Amino acid sequence: MSDIAKPEQLLGKLADDLQRLLEERSIDDPLMVGIHTGGVWVANILHAKLGLTQTLSTLDISFYRDDFSRIGMNPKVKPSSLPPQVEDRHIVLVDDVLQTGRTIRAAMNEIFDYGRPASIILACLVDRGGHELPIQADAIGQKLDLKPDQHIKLTGPEPLEFVVT
Repeated sequence: MSDIAKPEQLLGKLADDLQRLLEERSIDDPLMVGIHTGGVWVANILHAKLGLTQTLSTLDISFYRDDFSRIGMNPKVKPSSLPPQVEDRHIVLVDDVLQTGRTIRAAMNEIFDYGRPASIILACLVDRGGHELPIQADAIGQKLDLKPDQHIKLTGPEPLEFVVT
């Protein structure tokens, strides 16, 4: 397994990579959307670091998951907070850990229920590899090589820390 950097270190790298991507694609002030729970923690920090002016949006993808039969319903469902119009908007979708790709797929399904965005940039603090779906982040704080039976989770929000099990 690779050594895991501190979340604070990865947030700086991730913010720099996102700023570069936004400039390369000539995207000014995109809509940032954090996925509950860890993605919202990360998005709050990135939103401030990038100086975005649009209100930070949040998603709870509990009702969009495809694995209810395996994990059951999440009893702590949080409301999603997206503007009523995402049509033709540039979105930065933020999650803490990219594992299988299923959370990102569910988040994109929910976003598309609000309309068709112009683009979606995916930013993840950690990519643990071993994706089940063909989903890849545009900006990553750190790529890890974990064993298939290992999992990584971000705890927080104060302080942000990684736990590997």
